[in-house]
Amino acid sequence: MRDFSYAGSPAQIVFGAGTRSAVAEWVAKTGRKRALVLSTPHQRADAEALAGEIGPLACGVFTGATMHTPVEVTEAAMKVVAEAGADCVVSLGGGSTTGLGKAIAYRTDLLQIVVPTTYAGSEVTPILGQTEGGRKTTVRDARILPEIVIYDPLLTLGLPVAMSITSGLNAMAHAVEGLYARDRNPISSLMALEGLRAFARSLPVIADDPKNGEARSDALYGAWLCGSVLGTVGMALHHKICHTLGGSFDTPHAETHAVMLPHTAAFNAVAAASELAEAADMFGGSIGGGLWDFAKALGAPLSLREFGLTLADLDRAASLAVENPYWNPRPIDRASIRLLLQHAWEGRRPGD
Repeated sequence: MRDFSYAGSPAQIVFGAGTRSAVAEWVAKTGRKRALVLSTPHQRADAEALAGEIGPLACGVFTGATMHTPVEVTEAAMKVVAEAGADCVVSLGGGSTTGLGKAIAYRTDLLQIVVPTTYAGSEVTPILGQTEGGRKTTVRDARILPEIVIYDPLLTLGLPVAMSITSGLNAMAHAVEGLYARDRNPISSLMALEGLRAFARSLPVIADDPKNGEARSDALYGAWLCGSVLGTVGMALHHKICHTLGGSFDTPHAETHAVMLPHTAAFNAVAAASELAEAADMFGGSIGGGLWDFAKALGAPLSLREFGLTLADLDRAASLAVENPYWNPRPIDRASIRLLLQHAWEGRRPGD
């Protein structure tokens, strides 16, 4: 048994079908009286409906959340927070909306209630990734962690299959990196493996039967577990590369994680084979090739080329990814990262 340190999350988790109806109750329980509901433009109608359900405890809706949490969007939302006199935010949606709520809380320490509709997992982490000037940076702070997360599987029944798959693979990336994290511990590793099992079971069912309530519940359970791993231990190469691609080239968030996961897992398996052994067994014995096969069978994107990246972009991304040193189980250098990106750009199966 290796030495370890573990600190559990203080967040309140509410999980179950129909729990969305408890949002107003939790606003009231926390003594708040002016909740601002956040969403993306696409989910405006849902956000307005939720504000209606919250009733007199809602003070308005802001529907400008977008990918990668641009600072200028946060600044626009901050004006609405001030004008509405909000004393808490209710974030309805996926990682984009959760990110906006976190950015507001980081600046104001307002209480956050998150109602996830995807499998992002970021709702249970004290980590904020935001973009400014073409660069994505991350910050970790206790103010960023949402206080209450309400998981209602019924809200994911309408999540398109393609988005369900990439969102799930995004969450799985948190678990895979958690297994070889420098500060991993027995609890985080148990949660990572259980989260991977939940997605290995549920995503194939969702691909064939999107309205399957049991599979949707299982996937949301997996999202909570994988997200909790992300919030507990440090991440490495995979998340660094995905932040570089998303922040500097505006690649789609979940899809980028989906494409990169088999390649980064295979790269680090060279140095972390024992840590990844149980996960590899779930996917046919080869973590990189197995995850690629899993993604392909689900119809997930397999290449960076699909996002319009050029070979010149890969050169710049490789340089950016090694610009600031960070821990990784396997030593990295620009040449090895450039080759990894090349394989991901081509959509090549790791190990072939």
